[in-house]
Amino acid sequence: MKGIITLVLLFTFGLANAQQTDPKITIDYTNEPLEEVIESIESKTNYHFYYDASWLSKEPISGNYVDTKLSSILSDLFKNTVLNFFVMDGNKVVLTQNNIIYDSLPTNFFNDEKTVVIDEEDTKTNPLFVKEEKATKTTPIQTVRIGKEDRANTRKRFILKGTAINPDTGEPISSLAIVVKGKNLGTTTNFDGYYEIELPAGLNQLETKSLGNEDVQKNVIIYNDGMLNFELREDLQSLDEIVLEANRGQNVKQAATGVTQIKVEEIKTIPLVLGERDILKVATILPGISTAGEGSSGYNVRGGKTDQNLILLDEGVIYNPSHFFGIFSALNPFTTGDVDIYKGSVPAEYGGRLSAVFDINTKDANVEKFSGEAAIGPVTSNVTLEVPIVKGKSGFLIGGRTTYSDLILKQLDEPSLANSKANFFDIVAKFNSEIGEKDDIKATAYYSRDAFSITSDSIYSYSNRLGSLQWNHKFNDKNRGSLIVSNSQYRFNIDYDGDLDQDFELGYKVTETELKLRMKYIMSNEHKFDYGASAKIYNVSPGTIEPTGGDSIIQMVDLPEEKAMEAAVFVGDVWEVNDKLLINAGLRYSFYSALGPSDQNVYQEGLPKNDGTLLETKSYANNESIANYGGPEVRASLRYLLGKDFSIKAGYNTSYQFIHTLSNNTTVSPTDTWKLSDLNIKPQQAQQYSLGFFKNLDDATYELSLEGYYKLSENIIDYKVGADVLLNERIETEVLQGNGRAYGAELLLRKSKGKLNGWIGYTYSRALFQLDSEFPEERVNNGEFFPSNFDKPHDFSLVSNYKFTKRFSGSLNFIYQTGRPVTYPIGSYVLNGNEYVFYSDRNKFRIPDYYRLDLSFNIEGNHKIKKFAHSFWNISIYNVLGRNNPYSVFFVTEEGKVKAYQSSIFSVPVPTITYNFKF
Repeated sequence: MKGIITLVLLFTFGLANAQQTDPKITIDYTNEPLEEVIESIESKTNYHFYYDASWLSKEPISGNYVDTKLSSILSDLFKNTVLNFFVMDGNKVVLTQNNIIYDSLPTNFFNDEKTVVIDEEDTKTNPLFVKEEKATKTTPIQTVRIGKEDRANTRKRFILKGTAINPDTGEPISSLAIVVKGKNLGTTTNFDGYYEIELPAGLNQLETKSLGNEDVQKNVIIYNDGMLNFELREDLQSLDEIVLEANRGQNVKQAATGVTQIKVEEIKTIPLVLGERDILKVATILPGISTAGEGSSGYNVRGGKTDQNLILLDEGVIYNPSHFFGIFSALNPFTTGDVDIYKGSVPAEYGGRLSAVFDINTKDANVEKFSGEAAIGPVTSNVTLEVPIVKGKSGFLIGGRTTYSDLILKQLDEPSLANSKANFFDIVAKFNSEIGEKDDIKATAYYSRDAFSITSDSIYSYSNRLGSLQWNHKFNDKNRGSLIVSNSQYRFNIDYDGDLDQDFELGYKVTETELKLRMKYIMSNEHKFDYGASAKIYNVSPGTIEPTGGDSIIQMVDLPEEKAMEAAVFVGDVWEVNDKLLINAGLRYSFYSALGPSDQNVYQEGLPKNDGTLLETKSYANNESIANYGGPEVRASLRYLLGKDFSIKAGYNTSYQFIHTLSNNTTVSPTDTWKLSDLNIKPQQAQQYSLGFFKNLDDATYELSLEGYYKLSENIIDYKVGADVLLNERIETEVLQGNGRAYGAELLLRKSKGKLNGWIGYTYSRALFQLDSEFPEERVNNGEFFPSNFDKPHDFSLVSNYKFTKRFSGSLNFIYQTGRPVTYPIGSYVLNGNEYVFYSDRNKFRIPDYYRLDLSFNIEGNHKIKKFAHSFWNISIYNVLGRNNPYSVFFVTEEGKVKAYQSSIFSVPVPTITYNFKF
């Protein structure tokens, strides 16, 4: 009742005030405090001011007014303060801090008995009434008013910023969480303790949360942009051991299927060939990912070809991710942060490949102090340095690897390779910087090169080059985006210098440039959107060969460049339907256009493409469209919780691929070329169905998953028998395009805690191709499905680590795989007096099964905190059993008989000692 009476009085005074005139006065003041100016006005008029003297600033002010209305003088006087004034009863001036005294009530005020709180969508013309909260005995809630209320201000949201410090030490408090209770808003302080958050107008209840500091609650009534600083003292308590686990239970909770995450730090003890920590090699001992054979580069994911994987390093594409014939990956483990491998539910932002995405991120440089890491091994050495440029804001990382020994080639079970040579290096550099509270940039450059000589007359070399620039911007707490530009190039060369007059140099390269916009919008707890667009340009130089030396009879050949444009728009939504059902749905629309200048051969429809069916050759001008392809790509997955640690997931994906590899080899080779889709070669398409069960056991100590998949593909490239794909101007006459079918089941049991940890993985999978046609020359195995070169039904892996003490640990790997398919000669025949070999159906037989056991022992240096460097020794034996695993099987005719031979990469145990140190 008392509050209503007060409001009525104010209303009455307001009416009276409206009837009073606004007197004009003359006043002059120079360098006087505000309180003295107010007293001067009182002395010159019959007005009296009512206020709290603590509100008034002591800073001197100046002004000169002649015959000016009092209301105008007071408006100027309080313009740069948080004070408002209200004239009542004719000559009484009441000052208020922050808020305004209203002389009218909101519409229907007396019809609403509830506390009135202004909604963020309301205009600012209505007054704010806040129900006063009672403070608890232990945690008083302070009410703070920010900014000055202004009737003319119609903004609905304001910026609050400030710092958080420890008042006892003066040190800033970083990583302090500041959340707005009940409004799904929040932010964190940076390294300097600074924060900035956008709040709706009116009342907001702020809470702070951090480890080691007291928690504070404040009621913040915000009228305009302003500042609020926090002073938080240490709040330390003695606790039992606490283990913080990032992304705990994500394998069960997330909607995506077929997602594998690898952390570099977690794989450092796994024994690998020659002691080189290799994040992509570790991926191949996880279910669903394999290689065609030991020493082959490229990865087969869920029955896909090696060219069907999109391998990204900081958003730039790497075309050949291997060194040393596939024995090492081309990624520096010391500069790599983590890897996300999408083999099932591929996010809508990724496209252009059918099987998988390897999203590899370089770690950010240390912006606090100079640090580094290095390793010395029998074949390679590695060093990485991190240098702060502006402390707490920007830093530079650079890392490089190189080989300095040909020891690995001496281990090959092939006498003809004894004098061979091979070397490689790679280097990566990254700059990361905060350029404001809402902006940061990241720039990455990468280069790798391999050169090897298998015979004394040929030198092969290949290289990857990559550059990317990413600008991240936070628009507000719900919207953020990234603008990314990248350029990638892969090239190889063959330099032949023989004894005859056929010396030559052959070269090939593919380049792509991409611009991508990626946006994120957190609409609510239930909906989180990703959307954006991308465009890229391909430039392919199919190959050149030119004679070297004055005596060479090799004819110059320079195939014309190929060019194409690929663009896409995408949108995805993570929709939390309820506590049990989560849906991750996305749609991508891809568009591809092959561009001129180009000469394209036109053949008779319905007939094999050869010289006899060639109708004409059409010429296309520069940037003229040759052929257009594309369409919608669906990306959908869902998760349903059967319990808090048990879920079922399902997924469906469709995708296009517009670029293909051309190879005569059964395994991927550095001299494989890439071919763009055009008038005669269609893009590949695929659709994949997946279903899985995911279960965590014993408080997430064990992770158990069982996933099944079924994938159908169209326009998969294969080749006619005896095809010549290198420097072929009519490559379409050597190419066959058919269907693919892959299916399988993947079982994984992982233990991530305790002294004994690791995983057991098993995959049953089939990868089949079909090349069918009414014409015999375009039909393989009578048009029936046959195993691909990398079809290996059974794949078992055991990875085990045991920590004896904090410094000593041991690791064990055991791997078993079905031998890959091969085509055997099954007879011979005589034609015109010559004997010829008759071969079986393609890939009807298999080479012997593959299995391998590796062991390692790891010794860490002492764990003193204050020391220059922390060291780590790895002693490993690769292929402990000395298994002579076949890499390939080939046949030669000797003395009129066909003889079979097999080649192996490592046929004996390979011991290694590697020393690592980190500072």
